[in-house]
Amino acid sequence: MSRQTWASLNRSVERCRKCDRLIEHCRTVAKVKRKSYADQKYWGKPVANLGQAPADLLVIGLAPGAHGANRTGRMFTGDRSGDWLFRALHKSGFANQPTSTDREDGLQLNNCIVTNICRCAPPDNKPTTAEIQQCDSFFNRTIEFCQPTVFLALGGLAWKSMIAWAVQNERLQKVTPRPKFGHGAELKLADDRWLLGSYHPSQQNTFTGRLTEPMFDHIFQQARKRIDQRNTSVSGG
Repeated sequence: MSRQTWASLNRSVERCRKCDRLIEHCRTVAKVKRKSYADQKYWGKPVANLGQAPADLLVIGLAPGAHGANRTGRMFTGDRSGDWLFRALHKSGFANQPTSTDREDGLQLNNCIVTNICRCAPPDNKPTTAEIQQCDSFFNRTIEFCQPTVFLALGGLAWKSMIAWAVQNERLQKVTPRPKFGHGAELKLADDRWLLGSYHPSQQNTFTGRLTEPMFDHIFQQARKRIDQRNTSVSGG
């Protein structure tokens, strides 16, 4: 591991200006604002990891929401996706409260880190492949610091990024075809670690019923089960 600290990694994320298109979009959204947030000051720049390393659970999303994390400066905070995520994290014991409204609301994660494969809000919520690759170094160092037992990929792109990371870092044998993403998908990695897949708690999925609360809660129950199993095995219990 490098001498970089967890705090300095997060500061590096916030200072990053590699992707002109994304930085411009974040700033434009922060300037124009949504009418309902017109009186608020937007964050308007890359968003750092949430939580303290190391942690057994690493939750991986796609990118900050334009009027969610790009407004509040905290991962998954200030939009409906975050409402679903933090409610589920709290129910499964990974958060001290079920809501996340702003950076000063008292939220604390318990043995959990929340990250994104892209750290800036992209136009139409669609980062390019090149933009995701620009964030790879942040993603890799986040995993290095976190050392999770369970990786939880929210959505197909997060799953794809995790498979690529696992192959590159020899945590998964290179296989063709690659393991398929799906809600409830499970993949055992090296060292008795696990990759779990879940539909993203986006409005597109939750409003249509493609993702329900019981479905989402079950994923976190499964994450807790895998963590407890590994910890028991390591301790010799």
